[in-house]
Amino acid sequence: MERVDKILQHKKFRKCVKKNKKAEKKRIFCKHDMVHFLDVARIAYIYVLEEGISVKKDVVYATALLHDIGRFKQYEENIPHEKASLKYAPEILKDCDYTEEEIELIYKLLQYFD
Repeated sequence: MERVDKILQHKKFRKCVKKNKKAEKKRIFCKHDMVHFLDVARIAYIYVLEEGISVKKDVVYATALLHDIGRFKQYEENIPHEKASLKYAPEILKDCDYTEEEIELIYKLLQYFD
């Protein structure tokens, strides 16, 4: 999953993850970090397989990795995290070689995460 690896190395993605970590330093449960993102990815992929949904694995993982990257904005500026995450996702996806159709699909899927 080369494109997923690109997301994980993307400067903006890493910056957001770092900001989430700082914002949730005192949070005890369900920190919005790589553990959370990968848990969501695995669960989403199992769901896709069980339901027979035709979505590429790296699209599922991209959606899960990006679904909470704007969480820190909720703490800092009271911007709903799902809206903040939608702001960052398209640029990251374009930089990581996702097609316009895939970006549109991921963008739609991100709107269902909260």
